[in-house]
Amino acid sequence: MAFPLFHVAGPARRPATLSPERFARAFPGESEHVEFGRTLLAEHVHENVTAFSNSDGGVILVGVRHDGAVVGQDASEATLERLHGIIAQVRDPAGYTLHALTVGGTPIVVIAVGRRDDGFAQTPDGRLLVRRGASNVRLLGPELAQFVAARRPALREARAVGPTFADAHPDLVEAVRRSRGWTVVKLPERFSEAGLLTAPRRDAPLTVAGALVVLPDASGTLGLGGVEVVRFDDDGGPRAPRTLTGPAHVLVDEASRTVLEALGTDSVTVREQPHELPRLPERAVHEVIANAVIHRSYEPGTGPVRVEIRPDGVVVRSPGSLPGAVTLDNLRQQHAPRNPALAETLLRLGVTEPPGRGVDVIEEEMASHLLPAPRFADDGEHVTVELSAASAASPQERAWVAEMSRRAAESERGPLADADRALLLLALRGEVLTNAKVRDAIDVDVPTARLALQGLRDRGLLQQTGLQGGAAYVLTEGLAPLAGPRLALRQLQKVVLQLALRGGVTNEMIRERSNLSRRETEKLLGELVAAGRLVRRGERRGTYYTLG
Repeated sequence: MAFPLFHVAGPARRPATLSPERFARAFPGESEHVEFGRTLLAEHVHENVTAFSNSDGGVILVGVRHDGAVVGQDASEATLERLHGIIAQVRDPAGYTLHALTVGGTPIVVIAVGRRDDGFAQTPDGRLLVRRGASNVRLLGPELAQFVAARRPALREARAVGPTFADAHPDLVEAVRRSRGWTVVKLPERFSEAGLLTAPRRDAPLTVAGALVVLPDASGTLGLGGVEVVRFDDDGGPRAPRTLTGPAHVLVDEASRTVLEALGTDSVTVREQPHELPRLPERAVHEVIANAVIHRSYEPGTGPVRVEIRPDGVVVRSPGSLPGAVTLDNLRQQHAPRNPALAETLLRLGVTEPPGRGVDVIEEEMASHLLPAPRFADDGEHVTVELSAASAASPQERAWVAEMSRRAAESERGPLADADRALLLLALRGEVLTNAKVRDAIDVDVPTARLALQGLRDRGLLQQTGLQGGAAYVLTEGLAPLAGPRLALRQLQKVVLQLALRGGVTNEMIRERSNLSRRETEKLLGELVAAGRLVRRGERRGTYYTLG
C-alpha cells in the first residue's frame, strides 16, 4: 500500500515545509488515507484516529478546509501536547506521530496514524469506526461481530502454561496477595480475576503472567530465556554471557544490581565529604530493565531480554516492537502495556513506576546526573534502550551538582530544573553568567533567561553584580567543592611520562597519584598515544603504556 506523505512509516518522509503547489499535488482531496480538518476539534480527531487505526492508516491534516484550502493551525509545543492528550482518550489506537508542517508560510499540524495489526480501536464513547473511501463508517450488528472476531487481540500473557496454581511457590503467592491486599479466602478466584490464573480453581493452569510472578524458575519453565547479561571488556570484546532466571521481580532486581556493580562508582570529594558516585543512576537502570521484562513480547521462541554492560554504559534489548499507540516519537506521552496483567502485578509489587511515568523517570534521572539522554530504538523485532555513562562533566562536577539538587529539592522552592543544573555547572567552571550567555547555553528568550538567573540567585546559589542590562552572576562564594590537590595538564603528562620511563604505566597507577577518574585517565592516556609519546601494549586488564 502506497501511503501519502507524512505517514507513520518514517521521518525521512516528513518534510518541514511544502510549497502550496506541492501540497496540492500530494493531497488533492480527502480519500481513504487523507482527512482534512479546518480546526482542532477533539471529536474529529477521535473519530479519524479510530477509523484509520482500524483500517490501513492515514493522515489527518489540521488547519485545512474540506475543499483543500490551507487556513492554518497553530503548531506550537502546547498544541502538540494537547493533541497527545486528545489521542490518549481513544481506546487502543494504533501508533501515530505528530508533525508541524508549513505550507506556503502557513503552519498546519499533521497527525499520521498507523494500522493496528491485531485488536481494534474505539472512540472514547465506545464506537468502532472504519475508513471507507473518504468517510468514517460505524460498524453495527453482524458486521461488527465479524470484525471484532477477526481482530481479537492475542494476549500472549493470558495463554495457559503447564503448571497450575498448586505448583506456585507459597512465598511468591503470599507476596502477590499482600501487594494486592487480598485475604487468604478464595485466592484462586482473586488470581483469576487479575489475569494470573486461567480459571478460579487450584488445579487450573497459570497464565504466562501468573507463571512469571509465582514460579521460582518462571523464565526457564516458559522457555523464554530470562535475562541474558553480557559484559564487554575495555577493548570491546564480550565475555561469556550469564543467564539470570527466576520470578520477574527477582530478575529485575538481580539484573539491575549486576549492571551497577559491574560499572562501579567514582570516588570523589565534595565540600570535604567523600562520595561514591554511581556511574549510572540506580533508578534509571532499574526502570529500563523493569520495562524490558514487563513490556517485552512473550511469544514462544522470542528469546531472552539481553543486557549488555559496556565500558561506557549499558544497552538493554527486549523482544518485540513498541506496543499499541506507542512510537519513538510519543514515548513520553503514550502508554500501552503489551502485558497489562503482568504490568499491574509488578506495579503492586513495587518493581516499576506508575503507568506513563517510566520514560519520564529514566530521562529525568539521566539529566539530573548530567548524563546524556537515553537513546531508544525499535527495529520492529526488538526495542533497545541505551544509557551512556560518558558525561561531559567530571565525576566531581556531577557529584557537586547532585548535592546542590538534593539541597534544592529539600527547600521550599522545590527541585532544580535541567536548565538550572546546566547553568550551575557553567558557574562552577568559573563562567560569569549574563543574559546573553544563558540564552546561548540553554536556548531560551530574554525573559526566560532573566528568570532562570534570578531564580538561582534567590536560592542563594548565584550572586549578582550590576543591574538590569549590566547584571552578571557568579557562583556564590563558599559553594564550590573543596577538591583534593589536582595537577595541571602539563604536570600530569610529565608524571605519566616519568612513570612510563620505569617500564610501563597503567590506568590504576595514574589514578593513585592524581585526583582523576578512570575515564579522565583514559582520556589523558589516549591523548598521549595519539601524540606518539606513548604506545599502548597488552589487552583488557593487562593493558599498559610505554614510551613511544
